Amino acid sequence: MDNESTVTEFILLGLPIRAEDQAVYSALFFAMYLTTVLGNLLIILLIRLDSHLHTPMYFFLSHLAFTDISFSTVTVPKMLVNMLTQSQSISYAGCISQVYFFTVFASIDSFLLTSMAYDRYVAICHPLHYITIMNQNLCVLLVVVSWALSSANSLAHTLLLARLSHFKNNNISHYFCDLSTLLKLSSSDTIINELVILVLGNMVISLPFICIIVSYGCIGVTILKVPSIKGICKALSTCGSHLCVVSLYYGAIIGLYCVPSSNNINENNAIVSVIYTVVTPMLNPFIYSLRNRDMKGALRNILSGKK
Repeated sequence: MDNESTVTEFILLGLPIRAEDQAVYSALFFAMYLTTVLGNLLIILLIRLDSHLHTPMYFFLSHLAFTDISFSTVTVPKMLVNMLTQSQSISYAGCISQVYFFTVFASIDSFLLTSMAYDRYVAICHPLHYITIMNQNLCVLLVVVSWALSSANSLAHTLLLARLSHFKNNNISHYFCDLSTLLKLSSSDTIINELVILVLGNMVISLPFICIIVSYGCIGVTILKVPSIKGICKALSTCGSHLCVVSLYYGAIIGLYCVPSSNNINENNAIVSVIYTVVTPMLNPFIYSLRNRDMKGALRNILSGKK
């Protein structure tokens, strides 16, 4: 017990970047964050202004864009401040808040991607009943349930984390308050925390991922029943953007939590975390804009002043 203490702040050790390179990397991350905010705001604006985009798929996409902005905002601004000021501290309350909001938006991302996969499944496998099934009430319900489940999941983790009062030290080998890293620092009994992470993690990450795989499996079977170049091209144009985003999001999570690493595991975790907190939210607008004919058409219409 002599080495245990109740902390009032934590020290974020940040990314493994040399001191002389901090300014260059901070400028790079600021540019990426600015691109994330402006790109996703543009998607929300296009969907709001163009009536052709008032469909279930773009309804979910607008919420995904807002979630991506919020997801990056939870971690990147604090990381930039720490890199520029060399002040690596974060208050205990700030750290707990960061864990809560990070978990909320990460969970919402997972549920929204699942809702979008279900939308694509209905559009391709049941096209005649698409309007009936994917009605406005169902779309709103899916978004509301996503927020409710994500908030409940995050609240459970945060409350269990807040009960841990003693820590071996206050140095976090990360650029944000990562839940698993904080549990490793705690000298309290974390069995309940780890059990809840296992159970709720499967419900929030694994179960939606399985649903996405099943949805695209059914889409593949439907396409193969009547194989044609036109049908395959249509399916790829319809699902390609979503598949790219799903691959980026779950690829980073699998690389972080499922692939073992024997050397410099803390540094590797921090680097891989950059992919889904900084890179993926920045790439989403480009993926949906460059691969989507409707989005490009809406952008042209707005730039040319057409209604």
